[in-house]
Amino acid sequence: MRILAVLLLAFCGAAGAMPSRITAEYELTNSGLTIGRVHESFVRTADTYEIHSVSRAEGLLKLVYDEQITLQSSGKVDDKGLKPLQFEERRTREPRRDVNATFDWERGVMHSRFRGEVSQHALPPATQDRISMMYQFMHVKARTGDLTLSMSNGRKVERYTYRLVEEVRIATPAGEFDTLHFQRVTSEPSDRHVEVWLAKTHHNFPVRVVFDDPRGMRVEQRLVALRTD
Repeated sequence: MRILAVLLLAFCGAAGAMPSRITAEYELTNSGLTIGRVHESFVRTADTYEIHSVSRAEGLLKLVYDEQITLQSSGKVDDKGLKPLQFEERRTREPRRDVNATFDWERGVMHSRFRGEVSQHALPPATQDRISMMYQFMHVKARTGDLTLSMSNGRKVERYTYRLVEEVRIATPAGEFDTLHFQRVTSEPSDRHVEVWLAKTHHNFPVRVVFDDPRGMRVEQRLVALRTD
């Protein structure tokens, strides 16, 4: 069962505008029912960063699939934003599915370790991992057109294109936010539909994310608490 893995999914700017520390909490819901919770922290020290994200099942999901998924990303910060060097995904219930990836920017290669096997993949410029991508939105400046970037889940690298749909004010458990609403542009029936709402006055931080799995699973991630320093 891969529900929690789906939940964790889904640029230019001045790096100096990025907060040095962020802590955030999200609730995960399906059809209005709470099925999980996410706690995240982002720390920037000089030209380096670390992101730590823990997702835990709650409610009915916890009864049938009591899982905890931890994502960790670390790397550099430059004038284009985040530049991952290391990414890890760990599971308490299914450790055999743990993933570890290193980003060798000098050689343009990502080294992946999964299920005891090591593989190498081409590493396009500005590639993000599955958790750093959401923080890379802090560097979004475009208000029109499409945003295209590469994203890795630690096992492969894929291209994602997001299109600005609207600027809209939305309500979350953490309050109301004026947001930029982006939607993933898909081309294949198997592509996962993703929408993200970025708070304009809070460093374009994601305050709502919706994932629609091709198999019919719809998950909403809404901000419950946010602190930036």
